[in-house]
Amino acid sequence: MNAPEPAGVPVPAVGPGDPAPDFTLPDTHGTPVHLGDLRGQATLVVFYPFAFSGICTSELCELRDNIEDFETAGVRLLAVSTDPVFALKAWQEAEGFGFDLLSDFWPHGAVARSFGVFDDESGHALRGSFLVDADGIVRWSVLSPRARPRDLEGYRQALAEI
Repeated sequence: MNAPEPAGVPVPAVGPGDPAPDFTLPDTHGTPVHLGDLRGQATLVVFYPFAFSGICTSELCELRDNIEDFETAGVRLLAVSTDPVFALKAWQEAEGFGFDLLSDFWPHGAVARSFGVFDDESGHALRGSFLVDADGIVRWSVLSPRARPRDLEGYRQALAEI
């Protein structure tokens, strides 16, 4: 189920019922994380524009502070931006994120593009989230307007349905 989209917000290329595009991206240690290797458990893929920016920090801190909701549901959290690995590592250390931050830096935004949440004009990922089930199928997605954070309650409702 897709969350309702406000007027003027683009719809991602991938939505409920679609297979999630497979990808491999480096984490903050440079270790490749391959979505296909995570089959067998649900995964939440959260795209965000920039590390260290205000809304992105508040969104990811809210996820960090409520990580037990995802762990209880058996959902692995992957947060993806077009920032380089070194910036993500510094941000993860500064904020104490206990989940994976992945770098879609090069080829720049390729994974965000595959999900339909890359903004070519500004060169960064939009605020798109995709709940992928254990079989690799997207079960829920949302795309928020630029200056509006995603709602934690929307995540909780999606977790209750998987």
